[in-house]
Amino acid sequence: MSKKKLIASLFCLAGLLGLGTQAANADVLDNVMKSKEIRISTDLGIPPAGMMTPSMEPTGADVEVGRLLAKDWGLNYKLVQTTGATRIPNLQTEKADIVVSTLSVTPQRAEVIDFSKPYAVLKSVVGGYDNLPVTSLETLKGHTVAVTRGTTQDTALTPEATKYGFNVARYDDDATLVTAAVSGQAKMVATSESLVDAIDKKIGKDNFKPLFVIQYFDLAIGVKKGEKALLEKVNTWVETNLSNGKLNAIHTKFYGSELPKEMTGSK
Repeated sequence: MSKKKLIASLFCLAGLLGLGTQAANADVLDNVMKSKEIRISTDLGIPPAGMMTPSMEPTGADVEVGRLLAKDWGLNYKLVQTTGATRIPNLQTEKADIVVSTLSVTPQRAEVIDFSKPYAVLKSVVGGYDNLPVTSLETLKGHTVAVTRGTTQDTALTPEATKYGFNVARYDDDATLVTAAVSGQAKMVATSESLVDAIDKKIGKDNFKPLFVIQYFDLAIGVKKGEKALLEKVNTWVETNLSNGKLNAIHTKFYGSELPKEMTGSK
């Protein structure tokens, strides 16, 4: 190879490496703003956070939160349907840009994704028929509690099952969990209080109720690990919409109660 060809080849290689570096440095926020579209992962099987209308249109608190964010950022809103178990993988495999789907903040999850500042709260409960003599973990002995696989209820109850002598039955998604409860296959479930209310309405006998509270969780928007610019923009958006009351209005509309005052900053 001549000296001129060698130099030309080296320049070409340097250019390709430069392009590779630029591609590696491109972040999710850049991609979102350039595409004018944001892909938001939300579970439509957990009313009132995510559900379908009779005309098969997505609705719910988390759907409206996602739509509001997209509107505020001047972007097209694209819903990426998910289940509890696939919310985080959707971020890691870049199927979604963010997750808005009753995603509870836990130390274990924070190891693999980043969380925004909380935009809502979740009351996690064990629910079942109100004639069951269950009021605490200690009174679960001999019973079976159904959970959705990979949820905070699953991770909270599974380590306690042997200690307190109860069984945990896992279902792959919330829709299947609800079907099991409505059909009578599951006598007790561990899930959000709002989903217990939804099960009670489907049964129609007004006797499937929260039996005791497991824990209160902050709900946050999930972002792929290391996406600092996107996380900062999401945090600013959450702060703004907590302050102006829009997130509280969405929560009140679908859950029938306001967000905690310490979250909204109201008196």
